[in-house]
Amino acid sequence: MNLLLHACCGPCAIKCVESLKAESISPTLFYFNPNIHPFLEYESRRESLLKLADETATPAIIHGAYGLKDFLNALNGEFDHRCGICYQIRLEETAKYAKENDFDGFTSTLLISPYQNHKTIIKSGEAAASKFDIPFLYRDFRPLFREGQKAAREMGLYMQKYCGCVFSEEERYRQI
Repeated sequence: MNLLLHACCGPCAIKCVESLKAESISPTLFYFNPNIHPFLEYESRRESLLKLADETATPAIIHGAYGLKDFLNALNGEFDHRCGICYQIRLEETAKYAKENDFDGFTSTLLISPYQNHKTIIKSGEAAASKFDIPFLYRDFRPLFREGQKAAREMGLYMQKYCGCVFSEEERYRQI
């Protein structure tokens, strides 16, 4: 199976890639994350993913560009519901790209994080699959999260401190 794997960063992708390859699935990393801010955070995560791709011989596609304005426009003031909108934006673009480029299906590294709303990710993935007529491969990667974080540290990958959007950055640092 040739699978497009939406990836938010290297640390979240490590064990997803490993797990999929163990199932004889060929993942291609897909970096499309207009939600990640500020710009240096976006760049650090992208470079981390490219380093992982190189070290694991996994193809990677960098799609789109830094998208602060696009992301904020898509939220349309719905800041309290931003996570669902964010998942929808990213998974729809992943499904669309997968369909247009003859992948067998798609999934996301978002499914590894115990901090993300798993049910909403699944709902967004299934909606994108239906919209673009391409299978969404569901895997609960969460049991691999801590292992992936450890592996990322060992590989020297950039380790982010928050989900990615400016709102999650504020929440993270207000708690200190």
